[in-house]
Amino acid sequence: MQVTTTAHGNTIVAVVHEDRIDASSAVQFKDTMQAIGRTAHGRVILDLAQVQFLDSSGLGAVVAVMKAYAPGKRLELAGLNPVVQKVFRLTRMDKVFKVYESSAQALEAA
Repeated sequence: MQVTTTAHGNTIVAVVHEDRIDASSAVQFKDTMQAIGRTAHGRVILDLAQVQFLDSSGLGAVVAVMKAYAPGKRLELAGLNPVVQKVFRLTRMDKVFKVYESSAQALEAA
């Protein structure tokens, strides 16, 4: 699972460089994001702009990452394409996560 991170003060932007988060990659994604969360001091913005497909396993991994973060840390989402956005909307997870059009917009919202 290719994920790059960039620090912006107390915010980390984590960009996923994969086109899918599905059953075959969900565990690796979750482990990678939990490791990133251990180094974060505040917000983690998960940039999913390159992800074209997310199944229920991928959604479950994103939710598990959010739950694993300490109370003072937040996981926010950015760059959801229409297919991925639909998964979050249909499951009402778009009400659980703050979702931004881009990581730049999420950084401005701080």
